[in-house]
Amino acid sequence: MSDEDEAPVVKKARIFYGSLEEKEKERLSREGTSSAARDAVKAAIEAGNINISSGESMEMEERVSERQAEVLAEFERRKRARQITVSTDDVEVKACLRALGEPITLFGEGPAERRERLRNILSVVGPDALRKSKKEDEKAKRTQDEYQQTWYHEGPSSLKEARIWLAKYSLPRAVERLDAARAQKEIPESTRTVKQQELHKALRNVNNFCSQIGDDRPISHCQFSPNSKMLVTASWSGLCKLWKVPDCTLVRTLRGHNTNVGAISFHPQATLTLEESDVNMASCAVDGSVKLWSLDSDEPVADIEGHSMRVARVAWHPSGRFLGTTCYDNSWRLWDLEAQEEILHQEGHSKGVHDLHFHPDGSLAGTGGLDAFARVWDLRTGRCIMFLEGHHKEIYSINFSPNGNPSPQNKKAPWTSSKISWCSTKESHMGFG
Repeated sequence: MSDEDEAPVVKKARIFYGSLEEKEKERLSREGTSSAARDAVKAAIEAGNINISSGESMEMEERVSERQAEVLAEFERRKRARQITVSTDDVEVKACLRALGEPITLFGEGPAERRERLRNILSVVGPDALRKSKKEDEKAKRTQDEYQQTWYHEGPSSLKEARIWLAKYSLPRAVERLDAARAQKEIPESTRTVKQQELHKALRNVNNFCSQIGDDRPISHCQFSPNSKMLVTASWSGLCKLWKVPDCTLVRTLRGHNTNVGAISFHPQATLTLEESDVNMASCAVDGSVKLWSLDSDEPVADIEGHSMRVARVAWHPSGRFLGTTCYDNSWRLWDLEAQEEILHQEGHSKGVHDLHFHPDGSLAGTGGLDAFARVWDLRTGRCIMFLEGHHKEIYSINFSPNGNPSPQNKKAPWTSSKISWCSTKESHMGFG
């Protein structure tokens, strides 16, 4: 066979899809099949061995495999990444990564790799995510700035009247104190030294005169009366007791609190000019209750309502007109007992306020709290004029020097202590010399 001869064509079997009904009819008519063959085909169709349909067809969707879909998505992501513009400043790139919540750097990563990583992240989350994050940061910053901004609101007329009254009360007392300090300064140094030595010698000879069991629960607070002839104690049992000094005999048990009493304090003029039936004492408790007491009754004269949390201390203003309370809602309050209303609700501490003390002049108030900071407030203006820091734990007591001046041992006018027990102990025992 020569090369010009064509190779024989291989006959391939033909495959038909769908119904064989038309093809079978053509074949039977062409071959002239007998009626017996037609009957056999009909029986096969009825038996279901030959698929005969109505000619309907259904187009099948082209389904792409998951692997192909992932490849296509990767191509689209790379296409988007090439279109994203990323800053070449490495500091700005780190800020963008931080805003997106991603680590600003990886081990062994350089500025170029970091920039490419940011581009890849933006191609997944979209460039709008970075703009949205920046807007949220700006909004949070504005909110924080507004929160830290100092703001003022108009107080009631009673507060203005009280501040004017406090100024008129405190200024003459300040003049007297300064005059006394100048007179003290004129005394020769040798004379003052002798007096101090005599005082120290007398203090070294102080002994425990008597002792008494005050309660069956720990005593939380005690205070001498202005005439030094009586002592009042507060206990965790909810009872307050009045004692004679120096024989320590019980005069009266004050019943009114239902839980731990934090403090009880004498009015500055109690046992001096006030009648026994007047308000001579004030006490506070853990449940936020504040009660006023007289000396001739074992029941409270009145209640001061308005505290929603624990009241740790009560303190009388030197004038006796105002009462200060400290609360664990991070504030302290000033009450005008003549007007029978709250005239000041002062915030400023980040945690509960535990103790409060007024300056002898009546112009200032010192507060200490659980945030380990102390503040000095000017009652005539309402401003915090001094911020005292140095303690590492809670401040449980704060006091001014009795003469309002810094003592030789302490150059600060207010004296604070985070660890002081005064006259009360956890053994339910009280003593004085």
